[in-house]
Amino acid sequence: MPYFDAASTAPLHPVAREALLASLDEGWADPARLYREGRRARLLLDAAREAAAEAVGCRPDELVFTPSGTQAVHTGVSGALAARRRAGRRLLHSAVEHSSVLHAAEVHEAAGGSRVELPVDRTGRVAAGEVAAALGTDTALVCLQSANHEVGTEQPVEEVAELCREAGVPLLVDAAQSLPWGPVRGPWSLLAASAHKWGGPPGVGLLVVRKGTRFAPQGPADERESGRSPGFENLPAIVAAAASLRALRADPGTEGEAERLRRLVDRIRARVPELVPDVEVVGDPVRRLPHLVTFSCLYVDGETLLHELDRAGFSVSSGSSCTSSTLTPSHVLRAMGVLSEGNVRISLPYGTAEAEVERFLEVLPQVVRSVRERLGVPAAGGEEVPAAAGGAPQTAPAAPAAEPAEAAGLIVDALGKRCPIPVIELAKVIGEVPVGQTVTVLSDDEAARQDIPAWCAMRDQEYVGERAAGRGAAYVVRRRA
Repeated sequence: MPYFDAASTAPLHPVAREALLASLDEGWADPARLYREGRRARLLLDAAREAAAEAVGCRPDELVFTPSGTQAVHTGVSGALAARRRAGRRLLHSAVEHSSVLHAAEVHEAAGGSRVELPVDRTGRVAAGEVAAALGTDTALVCLQSANHEVGTEQPVEEVAELCREAGVPLLVDAAQSLPWGPVRGPWSLLAASAHKWGGPPGVGLLVVRKGTRFAPQGPADERESGRSPGFENLPAIVAAAASLRALRADPGTEGEAERLRRLVDRIRARVPELVPDVEVVGDPVRRLPHLVTFSCLYVDGETLLHELDRAGFSVSSGSSCTSSTLTPSHVLRAMGVLSEGNVRISLPYGTAEAEVERFLEVLPQVVRSVRERLGVPAAGGEEVPAAAGGAPQTAPAAPAAEPAEAAGLIVDALGKRCPIPVIELAKVIGEVPVGQTVTVLSDDEAARQDIPAWCAMRDQEYVGERAAGRGAAYVVRRRA
């Protein structure tokens, strides 16, 4: 069964498996003890730290191992902010950071600090100029991922790092997604990463604090890992993580594999819009991770789509609002202003066969067509597929007299219906109003705020705006064509 979700967690690297099994026999003792077994464990820990530091591009004494990448981010953010409390309490981060950064920022804000969320363009990339404009004398820390975990867009880390150095502000880089493909360039101050993203075992993270960076670990003091990551080290997992990262760096075929996967992703990016109508491929087409592509399908229930792809033999993930884990759109897709419904993220692991990608491209159109038919999506040419979910839209010929002039026209009542039903019902009736007239969609689904404007952009209709309604909101669309 093709596994296309390496951005969530990569399959265990063969070197990691071998190192893990070997270190279970040799590295079980306490590396802080002076007896023979402890000394042997210490040698393994030191060797793992040196290997990981070489792969990252830092000194061994700048790197500590943490129980996860999330813990590395939380420790890095809290320690850097605490150390710079006198300089200021303002935290800058992009709008598309991983949730670990956003949660750390929320804690900082709740404790009396402030934060500035930097906007991104439609590809998910923050402009270095936005960072430069936001930097101030009270800025304590800047957080910026090296590449986005949902759409693969690479960020201008090297340029931002130079700006931060000139301003005397530390930059923390979340390198979880990019570190498998190479070290992060530039004069960054702190870096966090997660071993299971590059084929190491789960439960191991990296935190690097470069020399000269002020850092004050929070929480009770602990003698292990320079006081920055408390608790007994999971030495077998650490050894396996470092060994697999070193293997990736030492393998002369790694660069070639990255280029091979990039070509496969380029094929997906080009073919999916040709094979499936009403699809938006998102993320930067050039400045991106080599193995990741994300696209969104109009009129598709994201959860059903993922289940159907799973039944067809493909393991993929989604940032869609239409999944069982959330009723709100992905914060990444929302910040980009792109379609969220029917969202599919493909992230190819090392060794993905071209034949698996070709089979996915064969299966996807059938799966999307099947899901759309069940939802009663208007077919090409204006004929409507019989609705199997959500029913026919409830409409009224005109808005009440109290409504604003731009809302005069057809009203679609989609209250209580989840995505993609509000957009589907909009699509069913837009042809019933004359050009220049409006359709107002009533919806209490948060995803409608994102997906209706995105639908308008894709279908060349005019999105007038939204206004408050008794329940939810009213979204006004003017027929342009």
